[in-house]
Amino acid sequence: MSLTPTLEIPVAESEQKARPKVGFVSLGCPKNLVDSEVMMGLLHRGGAELTPRAEDAEILVVNTCSFIDSAKQESVDTILEMVQHKIGNGGKAQKLIVAGCLVERYRDEIRKNIPEVDAVVGTGELEAILEAAGLNRPTAAENNSPFAILTTAQIERHASAVNQHSRPEGTGDQIVNETSSRPEGDAREQAGRFSREAWDGATAALPSYLYSDETPRILTTPRASAYIKIAEGCDHPCSFCIIPQLRGKFRSRPLASIVAEAKSLIAQGVREITLIGQDTTCYGEDLPKSETTGKRPELADLLDALAPLPGLKWLRFLYAYPNKVTTRLLESIAKHDSVAKYLDVPLQHASANVLRRMKRGGSADRFLQIIEKARSIVPGLVLRTSFIVGFPGETEDDFEELMAFIQAAKIDWLGVFSYSDEEGAGAFELDQKVPKRTIESRRRKLMKLQQKISKKARKQWIGRELDILVEGESEETELLWQGRSLDQAPEIDGKVLINDFGPHEVLVPGTFYRAEITESHDYDVVARIIE
Repeated sequence: MSLTPTLEIPVAESEQKARPKVGFVSLGCPKNLVDSEVMMGLLHRGGAELTPRAEDAEILVVNTCSFIDSAKQESVDTILEMVQHKIGNGGKAQKLIVAGCLVERYRDEIRKNIPEVDAVVGTGELEAILEAAGLNRPTAAENNSPFAILTTAQIERHASAVNQHSRPEGTGDQIVNETSSRPEGDAREQAGRFSREAWDGATAALPSYLYSDETPRILTTPRASAYIKIAEGCDHPCSFCIIPQLRGKFRSRPLASIVAEAKSLIAQGVREITLIGQDTTCYGEDLPKSETTGKRPELADLLDALAPLPGLKWLRFLYAYPNKVTTRLLESIAKHDSVAKYLDVPLQHASANVLRRMKRGGSADRFLQIIEKARSIVPGLVLRTSFIVGFPGETEDDFEELMAFIQAAKIDWLGVFSYSDEEGAGAFELDQKVPKRTIESRRRKLMKLQQKISKKARKQWIGRELDILVEGESEETELLWQGRSLDQAPEIDGKVLINDFGPHEVLVPGTFYRAEITESHDYDVVARIIE
């Protein structure tokens, strides 16, 4: 495994010796990636040099994921791989730091079972990365990091077109919402939703960290794109999920801080911003009421504030909650050209029986009503969702109801997760567990159905002219390049494959071009550049 790469910046020999080299591996979701970017920014401001080569790193950091079993296993495997760079392979590593969700859950077990780990940093302790690395908090901030970083998965196709990306730096590194929270969160805390008593070594206090626009941050995304985390934590009671215990209660960033960060990113060349949080549609419910309007800010207000910013071409948000998709939010999506006509709503299931056991609520009919309303208010709306198959108690009838819903809803982009039994989640104690073989069979059947739906939908793209953001050479072959349209979110949806550069001898990654769709496949489409 290669580390998160950096641009090689010449450093004077005397300075090289004084600046420890840090290698970073970031695992998991975009929300975790932003945490990695913040820790990288803090480390660089604290005097560290970032390196893409594990064998050159004096300090190795693994930011882990602990959402489901496969994520935990990948995190453990990666830690063990970095251990080898510390104890063998001719590596220079003197310290190994483990950060992120795995730490919140297995703090003591990591230290006990992997003694080569020198320090752990939880999701609410990002600033502790400095102490863990043996660096002091600087008294004066430097200006503009020289680093531009790409994730491991992106380096091959983006390395030739990276620009400088860094966060402006200041003194206000965090905002802690100590006096304001959602009533739902307070009630669920009293009911034990956030309890971590059974977790080995988990701290008693829930994470409360929340970065601000002044926090140093080094972007790891391609040149023209960036994520902004608008909130942290989650208050929902979903019985399959342990994120509330890992991340703490829901807390929003002030609207002004988000707008300030967006302006800074745009000034650095970012043209596509994706807003993220555990549930973006709860945004603002814990913030103070405005003195002028008497209301708390909402996600619609945030879209209205960001969409007109000069230089911003694409804006989208991910991770909406079904019952929080309001008419006002849909109208805000519809009225701004720069806002993607795109709704990412993880529905998790369509059977009322399963949804009730999930503590989600809803039903197939109710979800179809929400989708119909959304499509009527936002013409051409693209819908993305995800489902869990094999949840305890899911019968064959429940699964068939889910299949029927997917056929009726005609979802554009769909992800399917096999149920993972997570200790600490409410569902862990449920009976009627579904055999793994049945779970995998249902997952394959669901994806085969979606493949047919997607293939038919992609055919309708042929002949369309649209703007695409070119990312670079295709991951599959050097004979093609790839990009995305506004209807495709980074990393998770289908791609636009480019086989004809049209009037251009070369294309520049991170640049928008006009293209015509000429072919379609199951999930991807093929295009030629026309201008």
